[in-house]
Amino acid sequence: MVVAQNIRCSYCGAPVEFKPGDLIANCNYCGFTVLVETGKAFNFKHSLLLNKYTKEQIERSILNWMTSGFLKPPDLDRKSKFLDLDLVYLPFWVVSVKSKTNYSGIFERISPPVTKDGEIQKEYNWLVLAREAAGFPTREYDIPLDGKIPYDFRKIEKFANIINSEINREEAISIAKQEIEAHHRFLLLKRVDRVIEMITIHDTQQVVYLHAPVWFVKYEYKHKIFRIILDGTTGLVLRGDIPGSKF
Repeated sequence: MVVAQNIRCSYCGAPVEFKPGDLIANCNYCGFTVLVETGKAFNFKHSLLLNKYTKEQIERSILNWMTSGFLKPPDLDRKSKFLDLDLVYLPFWVVSVKSKTNYSGIFERISPPVTKDGEIQKEYNWLVLAREAAGFPTREYDIPLDGKIPYDFRKIEKFANIINSEINREEAISIAKQEIEAHHRFLLLKRVDRVIEMITIHDTQQVVYLHAPVWFVKYEYKHKIFRIILDGTTGLVLRGDIPGSKF
């Protein structure tokens, strides 16, 4: 597929900035979302979650996190120094899907073993980070979808960094289905010890492209660098380095 090297917004005509690998970009002048490959307007629903915290409030949230839990050093909040507090609007695909897995397997925890048949049926708003290489804790992120609004670049802080998508709609759906099937296999192995057959059918209801605010924080403690990721909508720590423990 040929990707355009220079594109202009199909709504206002302004040049649209993008980086190699980006498939979807936002116009910094009018806020329209465009497909990098064609320069055409993005026709799918594009939503936004708003950041609700200042840098000072994020620092206070982190200090509270540092003083909670028994794994953290008792002087962590007093001896730590904040180095970077970066607000990034990350791109996600939210795939709303009904998934049903029919299975048969062998339950071997009793004697004699028995064959069990059944189904796992669930509804998901499955979150897919729209970047091909990232270590973001997607499964730990309970994204607050009730607070989403139509994408409006005017509501994004001037100092924030907005990341474009490297994954298109079809790729996001495919990733969601694969991850859901892996999740169903995990659930299935709680019911049986050996899987004989497992067939999953997905009914995709809706796919939303969404930007969500995430704070990436770097702090120093006893001359070592540690990192924390926070949800900009709720202020909750999604993942954090604890000195002396694994990330």
